[in-house]
This record gives sequence, C-alpha cells and structure tokens, in this order.
Amino acid sequence: MIDLLITNAVVANFSEPVDIAVNEGFILDIGPSLSHQASQHIDAGGQLVSPPFVDSHFHMDATLSMGLPRMNESGTLLEGIQVWGELKPSLTPEAIKARAKQLLSWSIAQGTLAIRTHVDVTDPTLMAAQVLLELRKEMRPWVDLQLVAFPQDGILRTSQGKALLLKALDLGVDVVGGIPHFERTMAQGRESVRWLCEVAAEKGLMVDMHCDESDDPLSRHVESLAFETHRLGLGGRVTGSHLTSMHSMDNYYVSKLLPLMAESGMHVVCNPLVNIHLQGRHDTYPKRRGLTRVPELLQAGVNVAFGHDDIMDPWYPMGSHDMLDVAHMGAHCLQMMGTSQLTTLFEMVTIRAANILHLNNYGIAPGCKADFVILQAQSILDAIRLRPARLFVIRNGKIIAQTTPKKTTVFDEDKLQTVDFQLHRN
Repeated sequence: MIDLLITNAVVANFSEPVDIAVNEGFILDIGPSLSHQASQHIDAGGQLVSPPFVDSHFHMDATLSMGLPRMNESGTLLEGIQVWGELKPSLTPEAIKARAKQLLSWSIAQGTLAIRTHVDVTDPTLMAAQVLLELRKEMRPWVDLQLVAFPQDGILRTSQGKALLLKALDLGVDVVGGIPHFERTMAQGRESVRWLCEVAAEKGLMVDMHCDESDDPLSRHVESLAFETHRLGLGGRVTGSHLTSMHSMDNYYVSKLLPLMAESGMHVVCNPLVNIHLQGRHDTYPKRRGLTRVPELLQAGVNVAFGHDDIMDPWYPMGSHDMLDVAHMGAHCLQMMGTSQLTTLFEMVTIRAANILHLNNYGIAPGCKADFVILQAQSILDAIRLRPARLFVIRNGKIIAQTTPKKTTVFDEDKLQTVDFQLHRN
C-alpha cells in the first residue's frame, strides 16, 4: 500500500486528467486510472495540480517591516534604501526572525515552498544573515530557503565590504550577491562584478546580482556580468536580477546585448510587482514601465523567472507571497497573454525559477519529490486569472496547508446561484 493517491488531477502536458501515486515522499507513478491502494486519497476533482511555486528573488530580512521607522512616502527605490538604513541600527534578531516566520506561514499557505532570499551583509554584525541561516535549518521540513549574500550598500562603498561578504559565505550563505549600479562609479561597478564572480568561481558557488535596477539606459553592468560569466565558465550558475535599465536602452545596443547574455548561459529574474511600482519615477509622460525585456530575452534563449522581491517593507507596501499575483502583473505589464505565453508565465514561477535555484527532483513526474499544490482552477489561464484558493499544499507527500473551496452564493428572486468565477458552458 502506498502513502497517497491523488485522483482526477489536471496536470500540464497531460491531455486528460490523471492520478498521482506517492510513496515515501516521492512520486511513484502518474497516469490515468492508477490501481494503487493508498493510506490517504485526495480527489482533485478536475482541478489543476502544480509543482510548488518558487520565488527566485526576495528580501526576507526586511519583510513585514513596513512603517519602521517610517513610511517610504515617495515610493522610490532610493528612499526605500534610506528608510532601510534608518531601521538597521534598531534591528534585533528576535524581530527579524519573528517577521520572517510570519511571512513563511503566508508562503506555505500560498504554496510558495522554495525561496531565494537576499540578505544584507553590509552590517558588521551579520545579524540578519545569522538569523536567516538559523531559520533555513528550522524551516527545512516545510520550505526550501536559499540565501544570497547581498551587499545592500555596495561591496566597494562599504567599509570592510569584501571581508563581510566572505565571512557570510563562510557561515554558510549559499549564493554570491552584488549591486554594481549602487557603487560610486561605473568603473567601481564593473570592478565589483569582476571580483564577485571570481569569488564565486573560486568557491564553486552561484551568483545572483541586483543589476541595473535603474531607468538609466547607460547603466550596463549586465554586459559585464555576462562577460564575466562567459570568461569564468559560470554558465547556468549566474543570475542577473531586475535589469530594468534594459527597458530604456536603445534597440541597437540591445541587439548586441541579448546574444551576449544568451551565449554566457546566465539567467534573468524580473520582478513585475515591485519594479512597476518603483521605476519611471523621474518620468512625467510618457511614463516608462521599467521592466526588463522579458519576451525578447526568452526569444533569445535566456531562461527568465519572476520574483516577488518585497512584501510590506520599505520598498513595497503590499503582497501576500502569492506568486500568481506576480505572474498576473507580468501578463499585463509585459503584454504576454497568448496561450503559449501564459504557459511560460506559469513556468516562470515554477519550473524556470526552480532551474535558477538548481532545485533537485522538482516537478510532477515519477521520481520527483512529492511537493505540489492543488489549485481551485481548471487550467493555467484560470490559475493566473483568478489567483485561486490553494485547496491543498503538499510537502514530502503530506498535507501542510488546506483551504476550503471559494464559492459565493448570489441571490435573486427566482433561485440561488453558486458562483466560482470559472467558465461553465452549457
């Protein structure tokens, strides 16, 4: 007898509903009308079953700190950095951990079970890094956390910045981070990219840099990142996050840049919710959207994923860690609503993001980990359109969150009508 059998499940790449057999935390079999006997049975009822959502770019050390010590009234990236700088002296390990754990309860409820979080390593105490390393271990049964050593104030601008980043890596932080556009000069930005990539190459680590989060078309550190990725043979291990300046670059330069990025094998993370909020702040009209060129990057063969970036912190006052909110915003702002494009958007918060994090045994296929989400939706279109209830969130073959199906009763004079916002044709 196996541990779990899910029946009547809609799964991408299958033309008809299938059953999913789970045993000892892994998917044993998948296909129509499986005959396994199971200790536990879930009838998916023709609803969509997805691998868990993956957030490939987040800031957990700052999450849920909105209003401390004050609000970001201008809504700009630079005021957000200033507010964070004002908050840092009063941070305590207990407060960081409490906010992060509250956020992770939201993550689990939304089926977001893998998160790459950047952690500020310009604090001489490395307090946040140590807290999140401890939390990574404690939360491993429920969520996969991957930490990026992020020099928020600039690796070269910060006193002892290099030493602090190296110490964070020695403590067990997973990924080398950077922010070249926040260094004092373009030349120092390029130097920071070179040094950080060489550190990653020497230590066998991945790289994820905040890169060109600016409306300035001359902020071109992604070019240096692609070059260093190629020079050091880091293809597949390097991610450029944000890249919002690409929205403002002229097409001729981008026509040169895209093949360079594709040749390097680097990944890209776009953050639609936060960058549509932060970018274009110096514009009157026309006003730039400030998102990187996702369709063009995909067409060039670059793997692109989405991140949530922030939730209720100095940079972004909204969010519930629903990665389908991110995909929904991306569909609108990037004008990606074709059938194949919607499938790609869904992959950008699942499979494509998992590839960036190098998650093992991820997906819905025999041999993969039994981690998945049953959504109250019958298709990928409905999942992105409705951002529906997560009926079940399953980790290692065990239910870790459950939601009652959402239905509304509409009253009229003749009859009662149940509404679930899904399309029902007679």
